[in-house]
Amino acid sequence: MAKTLKRAAAFTALARALSSGSRGGPTLGQRLGALPRMMRASARKEYDGGMRLALMAAATAYVVSPIDAVPEAFLWVFGLVDDAVAVTWLAGSILSETERFLEWERTRPTLGVK
Repeated sequence: MAKTLKRAAAFTALARALSSGSRGGPTLGQRLGALPRMMRASARKEYDGGMRLALMAAATAYVVSPIDAVPEAFLWVFGLVDDAVAVTWLAGSILSETERFLEWERTRPTLGVK
């Protein structure tokens, strides 16, 4: 039972950190809202996140791909390790890239506005 309480406390702390923004950074809602804007700005070549977004899309496709089920079927736990690594990298990449994008949005000069 103590492990369950510790686990619950850890997940609660994680949820609070994500929803309120750690170290005064953007909240999870702000980060999720920035994703479509980041994709648009990258597609327009205004923001230099194109290659990172492509890698994130590839990691997402890998994790949800039915082809990726083959290693899990034969290697069981070891087949899940590659998914765990991909998901961990993807989560970290999304967090860092959205923070970088929001900072870019905040500091870029507004063009054509008088």
